[in-house]
Amino acid sequence: MAEITAALVKELRERSGVGMMDCKKALQETDGNIEAAIDWLRAKGLSKAAKKADRVAAEGLVAVASKEVGAGEVASAIEFNAETDFVARNDLFQNAAKRFAELGLEHATVEGLHGAELESGKTVQDEVTNMIATIGENMQLRRAARLSVDEGVVATYVHNAVSPGVGRIGVLVALHGAGDKAKLRELGRKIAMHVAATSPLSLNTDDLDPAAIEKERAVLIEKAKEEGRPENMIEKIVEGQINKFQKDVVLTKQPFVMNPDVTIEQLVAEEGKALGAPGLHIGGFVRLALGEGVEKVEGPDFADEVASMMKG
Repeated sequence: MAEITAALVKELRERSGVGMMDCKKALQETDGNIEAAIDWLRAKGLSKAAKKADRVAAEGLVAVASKEVGAGEVASAIEFNAETDFVARNDLFQNAAKRFAELGLEHATVEGLHGAELESGKTVQDEVTNMIATIGENMQLRRAARLSVDEGVVATYVHNAVSPGVGRIGVLVALHGAGDKAKLRELGRKIAMHVAATSPLSLNTDDLDPAAIEKERAVLIEKAKEEGRPENMIEKIVEGQINKFQKDVVLTKQPFVMNPDVTIEQLVAEEGKALGAPGLHIGGFVRLALGEGVEKVEGPDFADEVASMMKG
């Protein structure tokens, strides 16, 4: 058998746009013949998938999953993207998103999840590649997150659910503490709904990204100058506005959307006492909203592209 060198794999990757491992396998299957390897990749549908990899995938689904582990729980959330909402409504796509979320219970990072094995022996990344080739759209398992507690619950909530456990926004909320799990989960779900609605930036004031504070401070200083505020008063004015900003974006300091008379921090303390769990506290939260941070490119939509192909 011909030696499959790194240079040979690199050349095939540059010509086909397919991943390194698939290129290596193709060369092994074809005794190092690049032209035959390209045909092998095409037959497997992998070259077709690679050609679509630069197309923007901002639609899709967020999926969540959870399970009990002793006195505690673990939950995961993933974002699985496609190019169009039409594909996201496909049962194949929805079932894949649910399976990926289930696997996310064992894998804390998206990198680990890509390499996770499915029941068929293929990895998650293999499955995504095959789906791209089969369905004809670029797809990407873009994000994954996991929370766990040794005692308590990790509540989940899906906003705009299209089927159980999948929708456009997924939230996890970890509640640490003893008490009736059903009641803890009910409280956690309410807080998760709050998180979906308010999109907090951090759990506590100390956790808030300093860069976010400085960005807000710069905007407020410029605004104060535009409004003609006295130079010697701007710093004091802005400091007060920064304190308000922190309360607006820090979860524990936010007024509870279902009862604005109490903050989330106060709500948890009160519920903890009522449940006989005075040490109850939020250990963390995750909020994944579909497509956030993805720059959408304006241009012909998928339907236009199909129509154009048919005309051709």
